Amino acid sequence: MTHPYLPLKALRAFEVSARHLSFTRAADELCVTQAAVSHQVKLLEQQLKVPLFTRLPRGLMLTQEGELLLPVLNNAFDQISHILERLGESRYREVLNVGVVGTFAIGWLLPRLKDFHEQYPFVDLRLSTHNNRTDIAAEGLDFAIRFGSGAWHGLVAQPLLPATLSVMCIPAIAARLKTPADVLGETWLRSYRADEWTEWLLAAGLPRSLPATKSIVFDSSIAMMEAALQGAGVALSPTQMFSRQLSSGALVQPFDTAVSLGGYWLTRLQSRTETQAMTSFREWLMAAVAEA
Repeated sequence: MTHPYLPLKALRAFEVSARHLSFTRAADELCVTQAAVSHQVKLLEQQLKVPLFTRLPRGLMLTQEGELLLPVLNNAFDQISHILERLGESRYREVLNVGVVGTFAIGWLLPRLKDFHEQYPFVDLRLSTHNNRTDIAAEGLDFAIRFGSGAWHGLVAQPLLPATLSVMCIPAIAARLKTPADVLGETWLRSYRADEWTEWLLAAGLPRSLPATKSIVFDSSIAMMEAALQGAGVALSPTQMFSRQLSSGALVQPFDTAVSLGGYWLTRLQSRTETQAMTSFREWLMAAVAEA
């Protein structure tokens, strides 16, 4: 015989009473009266047509039927509690996928992520780095932080930070550089954008037509600056992204000349509606940039 409509309240009253072997202590745990607990257990016994307790002058004793039912209910209520906890966590946590150009990630974002997590613990942030070539739609990203002019078809772009490029190198190389023209005798460490060095040389007052020099091309500023730290040559890179290396003296900026050919931008698809996590991250990021 099945009992498809056993009331949850009565099952809970029995389970708590069975653990305490007392209607009074069960009532305290459930925040109801002792009479209400006793009534619910009697309703359950009537529906099951079996006694679940033997009532004693100073408490309760489980019947054989009660002993069979108790562990089943314990397990069921434990599973329900576990599932509800997981549902509660997922309700207040939201995944956010952000792609970040490596230079910005290492040089600016990562040192500040602790503050973001403290302010927005409900956001499950998932970061991936790229070398400034990324496809938001294909990669399933909510945001992408990239370097450029801000003009990307189909994207909403918000400016974050300028990226002023200047020469950086180790102190031993800097000691050889008395004037900007001296960089012509060094190995250039550069990105795939060949115009960056040309623009810097022009800003430094040197003519456009200059003899070619040795160069190593990198698809990542992080790798390029690691090469600079190893003494492989002189690099042209955003100084604000490598402020820690400059402050420590590991790298030197031998000349004040700097040139800007773009900046860092927060981008998303125009068709993408912002989620709560996206709004939180964007507002936090803009506030952090303004403070910096």
